[in-house]
Amino acid sequence: TLLNFCLEGDADLQFLLIGGELIKIRSRSWKKNRLLKLQEDCKTFWHESHRIFKKSHTFSIDDIDSVRMGRQSEGLNKHTDPSVEDQCFSIIFKGSKRNLDLMAHTREDAKQWVKSLNKVISSMRNLNCQQKSEHWIINCMRKADKNDDKKMTLKELKRFLRQINVEVDDTYAEEIFKTCDKSNSGSLEGSEIKHFYGLLTQREEIDVIYGKYAQTEGQMSAKDLLDFLLKEQREQVSMGDVLKLIEKYEIDETAKQKKHMSKDGFLMYLQHEDGSILNPAHKRVYQDMSQPLNHYYISSSHNTYLKEDQLKGPSSTEAYIKALMKSCRCVELDCWDGANGEPVIYHGYTLTSKILFRDVIKAIKEYAFKTSDYPVILSLENHCTVDQQRLMAHHLISILGDALVVKPLGNTMPTNFPSPEELKGKILIKGKRLNKLDAVFTNNNTIEEEMVSEEDEAADCKENGQKKSKIKLAKELSDLVIYCKSVHYSGFEHAKDNQAFYEMSSFKESKAFNLAETLATAYIHHNMDKLSRIYPAGSRTDSSNYNPMPMWNVGCQIVALNFQTPSKEMHINQGRFLPNGFCGYILKPEFQRSFSSTFNPNKLTDGPWLQRKVFHIMIISAQQLPKLNKDKAKSIVDPLVRVEIHGVPTDNASKETHYIENNGFNPMWNERFQFNIQVPELAMVRFVVEDYDSASQNDFIGQYCLPLTSVQNGYRHVPLLTKRGDAISSAGLFVHLMLIDV
Repeated sequence: TLLNFCLEGDADLQFLLIGGELIKIRSRSWKKNRLLKLQEDCKTFWHESHRIFKKSHTFSIDDIDSVRMGRQSEGLNKHTDPSVEDQCFSIIFKGSKRNLDLMAHTREDAKQWVKSLNKVISSMRNLNCQQKSEHWIINCMRKADKNDDKKMTLKELKRFLRQINVEVDDTYAEEIFKTCDKSNSGSLEGSEIKHFYGLLTQREEIDVIYGKYAQTEGQMSAKDLLDFLLKEQREQVSMGDVLKLIEKYEIDETAKQKKHMSKDGFLMYLQHEDGSILNPAHKRVYQDMSQPLNHYYISSSHNTYLKEDQLKGPSSTEAYIKALMKSCRCVELDCWDGANGEPVIYHGYTLTSKILFRDVIKAIKEYAFKTSDYPVILSLENHCTVDQQRLMAHHLISILGDALVVKPLGNTMPTNFPSPEELKGKILIKGKRLNKLDAVFTNNNTIEEEMVSEEDEAADCKENGQKKSKIKLAKELSDLVIYCKSVHYSGFEHAKDNQAFYEMSSFKESKAFNLAETLATAYIHHNMDKLSRIYPAGSRTDSSNYNPMPMWNVGCQIVALNFQTPSKEMHINQGRFLPNGFCGYILKPEFQRSFSSTFNPNKLTDGPWLQRKVFHIMIISAQQLPKLNKDKAKSIVDPLVRVEIHGVPTDNASKETHYIENNGFNPMWNERFQFNIQVPELAMVRFVVEDYDSASQNDFIGQYCLPLTSVQNGYRHVPLLTKRGDAISSAGLFVHLMLIDV
């Protein structure tokens, strides 16, 4: 296969193909020898199962999120001794599939497994789209070749077409077959299969575009390509940039020497980051990161410890790791007294399971800065007695060490927030504080412990809506709260007159939405020098989410969502934080940071926010949409595409194509839409692909969301993600986009 070809003769690949015995660990008592090996397709792992109904388990490299060396998963941490640290590793899967916790017989063995797995995973991820689609098709062919004779009969061919989601009527299938079966042998082999594959992977829409610009010996010269980039893609490029593209994407050496781009090279360009809808310059941190912290939207999670719903779901340190690895920069810890004097985290008043506070802090220390260097805020909801609070403070200081911010930066009392840049690698505590921050500088920090009213989101979901609980706050914990002191909201005027910049309020969704509607401009001004945190209503016991857009529209920074729930709202959140290096911080538009601004998202007046544009979108085609029902062999999708704009209320809109019957392989729509945009700096674009169903709700196939300001003009490929936000290998949309000033 292709991966085999890329890693030909590679020792790590050979190691996995031979496989070996490992110990699978489920609990202290459940530890069993299991064989694990990579199949010949170099993509599927097989591991034996001793369960009666499951003869064997397989999983694909694409299912793996990461491989962790050591006792880094919850299971291994709990069920193995520190002495075997070097022999342990875990395979972490995307979505909700259970981790595979394994132990090798020696530390060398464990290292070899992890090294080999990581090499194969990264090689797989680096295969480009063209190769991936070939890989996908080769895999399906192999599955369809039931008798494994490397030849394909008409029957196997039909099975193959169904596998790649193409419904072909019998006469058409026979036609393709006859065209390719040059030797009249009743089966296709070798070059005939290649020819057949060629007929299937033809991209007519790209042939047309290429044909229009390929004016030099049937190919695109560097000048032809420059014309295409200037006219169609509206890119500010020079001849130097064009030559770099040819060097990067052309596969035909002869064309490369002539400084030409062949059709295959052109397809390569369109399917890579330069041809992607997302501006490649925005894939890294490109914004000014030296503004005060409250000038950014901050990717934030609610009830981070939950893996499922809020009444009985399991709590897990794994949920913190997953959120941090998705660049979430504000996580929530609901702390309660636990057994043996050790504080625990769980959703109070419910049956969710408990985890040790100490274990969560260890996980945060380990994973906080793996995907982003910018600061992480720990939002504490504290229900503990004073003794256990002291232990919380001890754990925070001893585990987090230098990363923990325990005093203001600099030697004088600050008047506003430090920047994400200044706080790189730092962890901030958000919680109650017994006194003002200037006490740190006036030697007046000998304050007595006293009762404070603690925010109690858990109580919100109880029928009686009981009064906020008062708790006695330990000085040791209070002293760790520097830039994020929780205070009760008593109105914007009151905040302006009485609150210091570091004093921040949390707003329940219903309250925040009400303020955003009735006092939008005041809310925006409040957020110019203070932080606001929004959290979902307590009634959302299923961990559903609210729409974050209206909150960002009024400049709220910490808009906390249930990361554990795949939803449209989480897609919008993922899209919002996709650019700027996916670092978890996005600089707010200037009109949400400047005190002279009178911006109101609900009543648009003239101002720098008003930049009227027309957004033209043509949905041309899709490629290799996944079949939804893997079990039903005959299920082929009837796809349609919806384009949604999310922004200020007047910009919100949605339009969809007609559906195409029975073709998920290469459906073509060629439908044009037009959207009028008033405030482009706040607008998000979301693409949704669905399987049309006349009898019930359409089924979800894939989605992609990004800010309008990060969209590239011209002919572009749009990757597709699952409901949980993972990439769907080799599936995508092909579109034409144009954002024009009015």
